[in-house]
Amino acid sequence: MTEASEQPSPLLTRVEQVLEAIRPAIQADGGDLELVDVTGEGEVHIRLLGACIDCPSAHLTLEVGIEQNLMARIPEVTKVLAVD
Repeated sequence: MTEASEQPSPLLTRVEQVLEAIRPAIQADGGDLELVDVTGEGEVHIRLLGACIDCPSAHLTLEVGIEQNLMARIPEVTKVLAVD
């Protein structure tokens, strides 16, 4: 039996596009991020990578840089959470 290929949801695709737009600013400081999941409730789960892992300002990057950008551009996003 052949499995049907799963298409990413339109919300997931839009989140990925916004993250790609802000990624260079994060990478400029030696960090990076990985999109882990977008829930049906609009929660975006992000894994911080590189210098972001031990950075004391990582919570500001998450809340101000990532969450505010996503919520401003995609009304369905309700929250951004960092996951391990």
